[in-house]
This record gives sequence, C-alpha cells and structure tokens, in this order.
Amino acid sequence: MALTALDIFKNLPKTNCKDCGVPTCLAFAMQLAAKKVELSKCPHITEQGKAALESASAPPVRLITIGDNEKKVEVGNETVLFRHEETFYHEPGIGILVSDSLPESELVEKVRTINGKHYERVGFTIGVNLVVLKNDSGDASRFASAAEKAQGASQLPLVLMTEHPGAMKAAAEKIKNRKPLLYGITSATIDSIAPIAAEMCLPVVITAPVEELPALTQKARQLGVVDMVLEPKSEGLTHQLEDFTRLRRAQLKKNFREVGFPLLVNAADSDDPHLETNRAACFTAKYASIIIISGYEDWQLLPLLTVRQNIYTDPQKPIQVKPGIWEVGKPGPDSPVLVTTNFSLTYYTVEGEVTASRIPSYILVMDTEGTSVLTSWAAEKFTVEMIAGKLNESGGIGDKVKHRKVIIPGLVAVMTAKLREESGWDVLVGPREATGITKFLKSLPA
Repeated sequence: MALTALDIFKNLPKTNCKDCGVPTCLAFAMQLAAKKVELSKCPHITEQGKAALESASAPPVRLITIGDNEKKVEVGNETVLFRHEETFYHEPGIGILVSDSLPESELVEKVRTINGKHYERVGFTIGVNLVVLKNDSGDASRFASAAEKAQGASQLPLVLMTEHPGAMKAAAEKIKNRKPLLYGITSATIDSIAPIAAEMCLPVVITAPVEELPALTQKARQLGVVDMVLEPKSEGLTHQLEDFTRLRRAQLKKNFREVGFPLLVNAADSDDPHLETNRAACFTAKYASIIIISGYEDWQLLPLLTVRQNIYTDPQKPIQVKPGIWEVGKPGPDSPVLVTTNFSLTYYTVEGEVTASRIPSYILVMDTEGTSVLTSWAAEKFTVEMIAGKLNESGGIGDKVKHRKVIIPGLVAVMTAKLREESGWDVLVGPREATGITKFLKSLPA
C-alpha cells in the first residue's frame, strides 16, 4: 500500500533545511506522497530512511526498456489515470506480427517494409516501434533463424512470441544483445521460460487472467525476472477494457506493486482489419503500453499512429512550430506573404495547401503560444499590433519582398482595416478554411 505523508515524514531528517527546494520536511513528504518529487531530492536522508521509503519513491509503474539502440522502446512509468491530470509520458509501442513460417525472403521483405512504416505529421515523425516474431512453425531452429534474419533486416526492437521453452531459448540466444521482449510466460510455462529471461536479463510478458497476475509476478521475481509486461486475458472488448482500468487503478491508487508493470494487448485480428484498428485505438487510450496488430497497410496504421500522437501530446503544452519567416519552395521578392499562428496543426495545414498551389510563398508565423487562429485572436495573442510590428520589423519580411501585400486568415477579416492603417500594408483577406488557400493563391494576379 502507498505510504501517507505522515508515514513519510517520520522517516525524514525533520531539519526543514530547504535544500530539497521545499520549505519544510512535511511539505516535502506531502509532495513525495503525491509523487510530485523524488526521494533523491532530499540530500540528508539516511540509508535507513531510504529503505523505509522505497515504496513511496519508486514509480507506480516500472519503466521497461525493449531494444538497445536509438530505436529502443521505453514503456511504463505513468503516473496518472487521465492525461488532463498531468500528461502521459511514454507512448505505447506498436508492434506488427510476423510469422516465422514465412519463406525466408518473404520474412525479410516484410520486416523491411515494417521498418519503413513511418510518416510525417505536424512536424513529427510517427511510426511503428516493434517487430513481433511469432513461432507458428513450432520449430526451434527455424524460429531462431527467423529471429536472426529479422534482426538483420530491421533496427526495430523484436518481440519473440512462443510458449515453447526450447524455441524461446534458441531465438533469444541469437539476438540477446538487442534486448528483445520474451512473450510466452503463462501459468503453465513460467517455470521453464522465466529462468531463460533471468539468465539473459531480458524483459518478459506474463499472460494470465487478471486475478492470477499478482501471484505470477511474485513467482517470476523469485525466479530472477526483474522487468515484466502484463497481458490480462479476458473475453470481449468490454471485459478487457475493465481489466485494464482495474489494473491501472491498482497501480496508481493502491500502489499495488505486484501489478506495477506496463500492460500489453494483442489486438491482432486478421479476419477484420477494421475491428483490429479500432481495438488498438481503444487500448491506446486505456491503458496499453504495447499494442500488437497484424495489419500494416497505410490506411490501418496512420489513423492509429495519429490517435497515439494526439493522446500522448501534453494537453497543457500545445505542439508549436518556431515563430518567424518560413519559406515554401524558393520564394523571391514578388512572392505572396501569408500570416498564421504557430500552432503546429494550423501551420502545417497552411503549408500543405501552399505547397499544393506550387506558388513559392513566405509564411509569417506569429508567436501565439501554440494556439489556433480564432483562439489566439480571442485571447489577444494574435493582434493587429503584433502583426504590424512583424511586418515592419527591421530585417524582417519587409526586406524580403518588394511589394507590401499580406494575406491574413479569413477568420480574422475583422482586423483588415486596422491592420492596413497600423502597418501601411495592403491587407488581403484569405479563405476562412485552409482548403481554400490553393485556389486563392492561384487566383492572385501575377
């Protein structure tokens, strides 16, 4: 159970030295109980105190690392039930199933294809994180060979999926330097597979009904396993979501260490790819740290990756682009000048439409603290004075073009007259929606 602030306070130095950055030891104890600070912030804590407060200072969900290179996947270490309370930190790893029964050339080609499944969205690269190799053949040597081939074809971390101890050991030994995730421990296989993971210091997946998971994690610890991922087994989407929510609450509200590990869902459904994508999206929000699917077509992946990006964006810090003058194409002194905000979604939508017009242009991006056009205008962060100042700033856009025409978003057409008066520029009102920018730019006189 989680320690209360008073329990923690009893083990602190009680000097009120302020070296931790908090006025009193009691205030520090309250922040530690709320998991807003780490115990290491107290420079005077005794070793005895550290031991007593271990459960209060450790994260409620253990951080697990899969892989050993720049593509490694870190999951867990979440601290809230709802992202608006703070934020979610480690986005779930999305893995694609690959069968070891495929011919070698097809297996390598599929892994290479998965490796290339990444997309640009609002200035960020989003993509698949894991290759999940499944031992459909039942052959240990073939599984080991497939693992080695998959490792050579991709920099993505691997998940080895089999309940056969011989196959697991053979494959894990081939690629243990890449720190794969071993997916195959159940109540029937824990005695044979857990020692393999312990010997090689590899993370494992434990699969069982939610009521059996605490006993299995304790047993895995006794067998030497440190890093675990839990897969609660239940029938139907509703029951699965209930189990994931129960586990998350047990981790965060009860600080129940026996289930304090990241969660995995196998959403693969080759019979209904639409259902597969929808299920994966559900568990992206509630509360999977690893999601396994079988489909890898763009139309399946892009919506799922977009949902993940949106959910794991800090709601208190909108995604922003750098304010300033952005160039689309190779603009010159006669090129159009558009004005917009530095909210990433707004900027990249505008940029995409300008690019589609094939008319080289300048985009003057105003610092609106990452808010959209109407929001920033209503909050007085996108004002006539600000825009006029940037238009006439020394060394700014006025030195790049010989004309004095600026295009503003149609949603703020109300500022036209005042901006013309303040800046001395001719103000053109653009379309209300970004989809009209391409046609608008093409309609401008040469």
